[in-house]
Amino acid sequence: MNASVDTLRRGERRTSSPAPDARRHRPAAWAAWRVAVVILVILLWALIADVLFAGNAVLSRMGPVSAIGALAGMLGEDFTLSAISVSLGRLLSGLLIATVLGVPLGLLFGSRALVEYATAPVVQFLRMTSPLAWAPLVIVLLGSDDAPVITLIALAALWPIVLGVSSGTRALDPGAALVARSLGATRWELVRSTIIPGLAGPLRTALRVALGIAWVVLVPAEMFGVSNGLGYAVLNARDNLDYERLAATMLLIGAVGFLLDRLLSGGRAERR
Repeated sequence: MNASVDTLRRGERRTSSPAPDARRHRPAAWAAWRVAVVILVILLWALIADVLFAGNAVLSRMGPVSAIGALAGMLGEDFTLSAISVSLGRLLSGLLIATVLGVPLGLLFGSRALVEYATAPVVQFLRMTSPLAWAPLVIVLLGSDDAPVITLIALAALWPIVLGVSSGTRALDPGAALVARSLGATRWELVRSTIIPGLAGPLRTALRVALGIAWVVLVPAEMFGVSNGLGYAVLNARDNLDYERLAATMLLIGAVGFLLDRLLSGGRAERR
C-alpha cells in the first residue's frame, strides 16, 4: 500500500513539474532594475527632506544621510537589539496562535460548503474589523505588556490563513483522493499523500500575507501600554524629539519586515 501511494505521489510530481524558469537567464537585468529603483527612491527622499523641506524643523532632520547615520549607531545598542528580539517574539507568538486556529478553520470552511455559507456574514464582519479596533477591549481584558500585543497580532494574521487554507482546500483535486482510496490508503496516508502536499503552496502564501499584515499591526500595537519593542522605540524617539532616530527606527522596521518576508518566501523575488 505504501509503495502504491508513493508511486502515485511520484507520478503527480512528474506530471506537474514546472518548466525551467526563464528568469534564470536574466538575473543581471533584474538586479540592475532593482538597484536603480532603490537609488531613485533614496534620491527622492533626499530631495524632499534636504531640499524641498530644508527649512522644516522636523523633515530636514529625517533625510537619508541623517537616518542611515543614526541607524548605524543604533545597531550596536542593547536597546535596539532588545527591541528587535522582543518584537520578533511577539510576532512569532501571534503567528503561531493564528496558524493553530486558522488551519483547522480553513479546512472546515473549505471542505464543508454549508458551514462556509452559514458563517460567511460573521467571518466577513470580523475580517473587515481592524485588529487595532479591538485594542481597548483587549487591554481591559488582558492588561498591559505582551498578552494584548500578541492577541492583536493573532487577530490580524488569523483571517488570511483561514481564507488561504479554505481556498486551497476547495482547489484540491478530488481525483487524487479517489485514486488513493482505491489503492487502499488509510486516512493518515490520504492526508500525507494528497492533502498536505496540496495545501503546502496555499498555506505558504497565506502565511506570507498574514506575516505582512501582522508586522504592520505589530508596531502600533506596541504603542499601547508596553515599554519595549520597535513600536515603543518609535514613540520613544518621538517623545525625545530625536527625529534622526525616529527615521532610523522606521528604516529598521522596514528592513526587518523585508528580511522576514524574504525568509518566508525562500529568498525568491516575485517576478512576472
